[in-house]
Amino acid sequence: MNALSSGSISRALLSACLLVVTGACTVGPDYHPPRSSLPTRFAESTESRARPLPDDGAAWWTSFHDPVLNRLIDAALQSAPTIAQANARVREARAMVGISGTALLPNASADAAFKRNLGSQNLPVGVPPGGLGRGVHSNLFQAGFDASWEIDVFGGIRRGIESSDAGYEAAIEDRRDAILTLAAEIARTYMDLRGMQEQLDVARRNLVIQQDALAITTVQLKAGLAPVLDPLRANAEVEGTQADIPVLQADIRGAIYRIGALVGRMPEDLLTQLEQPRPLPALDPDPPLGLPSDLLLRRPDVSAAERRIQQENAKIGVATADYYPHFSLTGVTGIESLDASKFLTGASLYYQVGPSMNWLIFDAGRTRFRIQAEQARTDRAQATYQQDVLNALRDVEAAMVTYAKAQIRYRHLKQEREQEARALSVARRLYASGNENFLTVLDAQRTLYLVEDQLARSDRDCATDLVALFKALGGGWQGTDRG
Repeated sequence: MNALSSGSISRALLSACLLVVTGACTVGPDYHPPRSSLPTRFAESTESRARPLPDDGAAWWTSFHDPVLNRLIDAALQSAPTIAQANARVREARAMVGISGTALLPNASADAAFKRNLGSQNLPVGVPPGGLGRGVHSNLFQAGFDASWEIDVFGGIRRGIESSDAGYEAAIEDRRDAILTLAAEIARTYMDLRGMQEQLDVARRNLVIQQDALAITTVQLKAGLAPVLDPLRANAEVEGTQADIPVLQADIRGAIYRIGALVGRMPEDLLTQLEQPRPLPALDPDPPLGLPSDLLLRRPDVSAAERRIQQENAKIGVATADYYPHFSLTGVTGIESLDASKFLTGASLYYQVGPSMNWLIFDAGRTRFRIQAEQARTDRAQATYQQDVLNALRDVEAAMVTYAKAQIRYRHLKQEREQEARALSVARRLYASGNENFLTVLDAQRTLYLVEDQLARSDRDCATDLVALFKALGGGWQGTDRG
């Protein structure tokens, strides 16, 4: 009869657990991706530039076709501290997903103990604690095993897992953003470096021209064909240009050291590699832009903000689950004996097993306030997402117009340089024939130097503006790994 009752109880208990599990629901609001009202095309875009971005698997920085830049960024992705930090955050988020998932599974533990007991002699006769007499010594041997399983009836645990999953995906997007930011910063600093090297070359070439002019005026002064002011003014121009050169050299060294820090190398390690001048990479004058809707997928900061909405939304369900009872199935078994010789016998066995329910009836509104707080955090995450979308559109539009106008300025400066070079040639011929004074030559030299320096700066600005455009586009195309 006892065996039959025990079996009936076990089957009833199992049936009840299955009924609870299969009938489980998930409280809290389900997640729905946010909707953003986006234009059909960028305001600064043309029909040709609205074409889709290439999807050939190549990283965006390879479009500059500069092997040195490619090596620098590849090395940075392997050794830069910022990438190591982002990778660590991804691993942390992945571990948190694992921790959340374990809440759906039973947990078990084992324990063992030995106790030496002495019964108090001050207890009344006939009241021996634990079967011990007054002043009696005894031993207690214990070993046990206990397990518990919280049945996720209302989905609070599952909402916690959903939140952790979204947090993990947000960490991956944050890593993509770290890669994009690092690659763009290296590319921008690299363009600055090559641009400053171009400026240094302009200064040195103009120095040669100015030194030639100084030599000519010196010869003509000795021959009595030029006033004493001419070589003085020519020498002043030489000194002024020579003063510009060390400033540019210091700026070049500083750019190399910045690149070294970004790559994760000792600053001096890149001196030999980067001090050798190279021209600025050839630039695409009309790069593809795709559509504004593509930004929602390409921009890692926008994607991370969207994932955080789901992360916060799931926490509403976690908090809401506390309105409902929590069901658990617990069991304890072990052996216990006062006599070591009988410790491993069947008579020492004990166990307890059965379901339990815990329902918080009154908490002074704590659960309600937690739900309100999680709803507010979700609203804040949604507002952050909408702001990030607007910022992404702003960044692209601003980068497009800046790059377009920089190219226009470069073309005008290039034409101005050609005209100033011709003006200097004419002025030098007129001075040599005695039909013009040296001030005209100096003015033409000074103007040409300034225009060539501005042209070099403009060339550098075009390159850095294109890098900014690629960054605003979320990397342009591939090269910010999602895995």
